[in-house]
Amino acid sequence: MPATERTELDSLLVAVADADRAAFRRLYDLTAPKLFATILRIVKVKASAEEILQDVYLRVWQNAGSYSPEAAPARVWMNSIARNRAIDVLRQKTPASASSLDDGTNWFERIAEDRDREADLIDVASLRHCLGTIEPQARDCVLAAYYQGLSREELAQRYARPVNTIKTWLHRSLASLRACLDEGGA
Repeated sequence: MPATERTELDSLLVAVADADRAAFRRLYDLTAPKLFATILRIVKVKASAEEILQDVYLRVWQNAGSYSPEAAPARVWMNSIARNRAIDVLRQKTPASASSLDDGTNWFERIAEDRDREADLIDVASLRHCLGTIEPQARDCVLAAYYQGLSREELAQRYARPVNTIKTWLHRSLASLRACLDEGGA
């Protein structure tokens, strides 16, 4: 994400914390398509995704005061709210399913397609390279968490590892991926 967009989103969230409706409108315009795609990918039903998106923005409005730009970029903070809310709704409706990563989906292209089509678009080759630097089992764990919506507990069961190990895999893998992508993916 370009630094100017990150700064703008951070500033908008700070303004939303002060009940600035214009800032909230602008924040929605900049982030709703990405958040909707994230939610839809998890719940797979457009009507449910639309309802969840409304709930996510209500939560953003109510909790903007707890946002800290030093802790995480605005887009990451909002995406976490969206992802967690979608997973919560999905769990209420259906039991978790153990779908396989070997379902024929080209995850490298899916991740690249899911990124914003703006200046922060990551090309498939860079993403493939960076994902290739992560240990295979940890990489699969990250993909299952973020693109299948599996919880840490579900991942622990799938990989027969303690939840704390899963947390460590996710944390280290995402840090490694972030560092690689920040270096240009080469």
